[in-house]
Amino acid sequence: MSLPSSERAAIRRVIEGQLEAFKRRDGTAAFAYAAPAIQDLFGTPERFMLMVEHEYPPIYRPRSFTFRELELVGGEFTQSVTVVGEDGVAAEAFYLMARQPDGTWRVLGCILTPAEGATI
Repeated sequence: MSLPSSERAAIRRVIEGQLEAFKRRDGTAAFAYAAPAIQDLFGTPERFMLMVEHEYPPIYRPRSFTFRELELVGGEFTQSVTVVGEDGVAAEAFYLMARQPDGTWRVLGCILTPAEGATI
């Protein structure tokens, strides 16, 4: 299953927006990019930000990020992003995306793995 370039761009804008919100430490904005299921799970932007800070440090304070492939994995559109944290260590972030009833995209989850050639 393929997505048109406009949908691919929309997914990219959501992830970029969330990463930029993390860089600014804007919990309300970062939380707004999360899918309703994630918002329900954490309840508040503050709890969401605390989890990201502790569980996803490269995403919480990204130095840089590069978009890779968008693939259909287990029925979910999954965007691969190489993220370099403020410590200079690279990680692969796999963003699971969910299309909302209004047609917009939100982040349903993220899986973080070490990147090839891990330090930059």
